[in-house]
Order: sequence, then C-alpha cells, then structure tokens
Amino acid sequence: MLLGAGNRPHVQEETERLLHVLPQFAEVVLTDLNWESDLSQVEADFAIVLGGDGSILGAARSMGYNQTPIIGVNMGNLGFLTTFTPEVFVDQLASLVAGECQILEHMMLRCQVLQNDEVIAERIGLNEMAILGGPPFQIRTIDLYVDGLLATSYSCDGLIISTPVGSTAHNLSAGGPILRADLRAFVVSPINPHTLTMRPVVDTGDRCFEMHLRGADRKMSVVVDGRVLSPITSDHRVRVDQAEPRFKLVATHDHNYYRTLREKLGWGGQIDHGR
Repeated sequence: MLLGAGNRPHVQEETERLLHVLPQFAEVVLTDLNWESDLSQVEADFAIVLGGDGSILGAARSMGYNQTPIIGVNMGNLGFLTTFTPEVFVDQLASLVAGECQILEHMMLRCQVLQNDEVIAERIGLNEMAILGGPPFQIRTIDLYVDGLLATSYSCDGLIISTPVGSTAHNLSAGGPILRADLRAFVVSPINPHTLTMRPVVDTGDRCFEMHLRGADRKMSVVVDGRVLSPITSDHRVRVDQAEPRFKLVATHDHNYYRTLREKLGWGGQIDHGR
C-alpha cells in the first residue's frame, strides 16, 4: 500500500516518483492519497506512508484490528514515527522488501464510552485518549478508577491516558514523562491539575482505567489520537485498556531509540555559549 495526504507539500510528487520505482520490487495493491479506503480490508505485506506522524496515525486508525507493518517516509518536520527520508528509503528499498529489517511492535489502546453499561462508542488508538473540556471553560472533576478501584479524583482541565508511543505527543506537552516506545505501560497525565501534588503516573499495560465526570451540568469530549470519539456528561463512563492488535513499524537493524529522541527533540547535550 502507498498512502499519504495528497494535499500536503511534496506528497503527490513523491508518490509519482515511487510509482515508477516500486514495481521493480513489489506489487502496489493500493494507492490512496485521500484516506478514502478501509485499510482493514486490504491484504498487503507492508504499507508505505508518506507524511508525518499524523499520517501514520491516520493509517493505523484505518487499519483497525488488521495492522499492517508501516514504513514511514518523513515528508514533514518532526516525525517520531517516520524513520526514513525519501532519499534513504529509495536507497534501502531493495533490502527492506528482502526482509533485511526489523518490525517493531508497539502497544495500542482501546477506548470505550459507556452509558448505562452499554458501549455507545469505541475506537482503538496509537497515541492517547484525552478527555478535554469546551465552553464554559471551567475546572472539571474526574474520578479515576483502576481495575475497578477508585484511584483518585482530579480537579483539572482534562486528563490524558497515553501509550509509550504517545508519550512524546500530547502527554509530553502536558508535562508527562517519556516512555521507551516498546514498553507495555500507560501514562496518566492530568492537564493543569488544581493541586500541585497531582503528578503523572505510569502503570503497567494490563490495567483497565475507567473515568467518570462529576457534575450534572458538566460536559467534555473524549478524543482519541486527535479525533473526537464522543461527547460525555456525568451519565457516561470512559474505559481505556490495552487493545488486542499491535502497531507495527518497519525499521533498519541499526535503529536506535535514543538517537531518535536526540535528533527529534534537539537533545544536543551542550550549551551554545556563543549565543
């Protein structure tokens, strides 16, 4: 599969270039630059995604429970999950399709919204589930239960439950920790908590988290990987646990996680005294 957002800079041109190169190495069963296809119904050995992390998230979301290994080709700026530049990808294409690579598997999350014990909305995600507020912009109280037991009640603007892959996304911006991407764990990060002792918490990936919004007049939204899943009120419960499928990312054998952090986050390790 050859995928990407065709309205993003240079994606269309790179797609046309690859369509001339790829048939030498593999059969292209699908080309989609508009995200119109249900990727969960496509049988392929791997998917090439042109773009940034948003395009990777879009591909993983469309694949659903049928996750195909993804080769991320960076056409943007940051791109934690896009491990290849267009030039490097073409140079290594022959070795990649010959299997001279590794497939990194990362946990995904499942988010369910329940009303009267009935699931009314469900989605799997790669990065995070976030409970976010809208107008009126007031502090909300969210009760958090872990494996059915009350853990705490947050007075905050919102709450994030992140996978290790998502720990460098919204979670990092909210002050949460970075987790190594191949861990099986969750990060629970309150957004702007009213109490300073409310800090992010890391727990194992086999936990089940449930959240309940207090206050009959309160409304918030459940957002999975940047897309609204459902509005919620005090009549709803939100459940997050580990999803069955694994996200699969193709990388070279010399892939180094800390090098990725160093390069993407600008960890220079030295102070420039000339500035």
